[in-house]
Amino acid sequence: MKKYILILSIFMVLISCKHEKPVMHKKAAPTRTKPKAVGYHFEKTKSWLATTNDSAKIWIVLAVNRTDKANIVKMDSIIVPKDLSGDMAYYLPFPLEVSALENVSKIIFFSYATQTFATYEYGYLIRTGPTNMGRKADKTPTGLFFTNWKAEKTTSTFNDEWDLKWNFNVANKLGVGWHQYELPGYPASHSCLRLQERDAKYLYDWADEWVLVNDQTIKLKGTPVVIFGSYNFDAPKPWHQLVRKPKALNISEATIEKEVQPFLSKILSEQKKRENSKQ
Repeated sequence: MKKYILILSIFMVLISCKHEKPVMHKKAAPTRTKPKAVGYHFEKTKSWLATTNDSAKIWIVLAVNRTDKANIVKMDSIIVPKDLSGDMAYYLPFPLEVSALENVSKIIFFSYATQTFATYEYGYLIRTGPTNMGRKADKTPTGLFFTNWKAEKTTSTFNDEWDLKWNFNVANKLGVGWHQYELPGYPASHSCLRLQERDAKYLYDWADEWVLVNDQTIKLKGTPVVIFGSYNFDAPKPWHQLVRKPKALNISEATIEKEVQPFLSKILSEQKKRENSKQ
């Protein structure tokens, strides 16, 4: 009888293991406030700023116009959402969720076409904002990169009078990275990824540095960064289309999946190395 019970117990364990699914990473979707509707119109910059002191609304308008507080005042007119009651994510083009990224702990995207960035954790959009990338003569390279070294403040290699705050390099040999610098509202950099200071500081703290052995050999790569798309430098600013078509710049989940798919195995492999190093 005891032998029968033992065999039955082993059989039940084997059946249980056979049907047990692999443990997946879980993360709750961020809670966000959605505006009732997303529409846009042009307004005179000085008039709008004179009647608005809500900082949350100002940050949204800065993002929609791909600019910062110092440069928005130089613009004659700006794009303004008709309903500013929602969270930033609803006014910028990246999807809130990408199922293809459900096993990726951290990843950053920069869209050349829309001049925006987005970070994801296990498939959920965590942060998004505006960027001004490389100008026509110095285009930002596209493809897969990994963050490497960072510095709270460094000096530009193009001009030693340019101080770059919260600098995080992504292409070491090319000298390309993100940092805080003025956003005039169009691609204007010497190939780097310009950000508002609050976004540059956030990414500086959020992303991982590489790990080196003897200051030379790369032991662990940093956070994956995918830079994709192209910008039509001879056309009007693409976000001006939003007045006629509010969803004109939307980036679909399928588009993100298509961009990341060629790199996914590499991203997960490097992620596994970092995870194993912590054990």
